[in-house]
Amino acid sequence: MFCRRFGLDVYVTRHARERMAQRGMTEVLLSELLETGQMRYKDDTRLWIAKAMEGRNDNLVCAAVVLEDRLVVKTVMHHFQWEE
Repeated sequence: MFCRRFGLDVYVTRHARERMAQRGMTEVLLSELLETGQMRYKDDTRLWIAKAMEGRNDNLVCAAVVLEDRLVVKTVMHHFQWEE
């Protein structure tokens, strides 16, 4: 998978793939999330990307990612809420 938004290949960790399976998240939905979700940076390389996905009742869906030589998806969450 490639993310045009960041211009990087995407690597999904085993942990993130397990969470995707548990939460009914496909690679197509993950790609949409990465490309169009709202971003909040923790620091220069770590961030969260979240989006309300049409047809899901567990929104917000969120991916915790790290910017390295590729975009690393560490985990995928649902029922996510931004901290104020």
